[in-house]
Amino acid sequence: MINIMLTCSAGMSTSLLVLHMQDEAKKRGLEANIWAVSETTVRKEYAEKQIDCILVGPQVRYLMNQVKTQTENSIPVELIDMRTYGMMDGKKALDQALKAIENWKK
Repeated sequence: MINIMLTCSAGMSTSLLVLHMQDEAKKRGLEANIWAVSETTVRKEYAEKQIDCILVGPQVRYLMNQVKTQTENSIPVELIDMRTYGMMDGKKALDQALKAIENWKK
């Protein structure tokens, strides 16, 4: 099971991208738990759940260092490409997360 968390200001706009990512994961036969949270709950979610990767919405790019600190740099934290986010491209976002996880393990 792969656990991918997305975060933005309120977790609302990333929720639509989550749906597209979940659909893409199903198409690929991947067991993936993908969800979105507000930036204020990142620390709590990280403490309570096994997370493999965090994707940060481009509108809160200024939070990248804060999220990395909250996770103690123990997992990949990546900024979602603005075009991917704007198009709600679940395939590209899922590819980004999977690649980040793969590269992190090397």
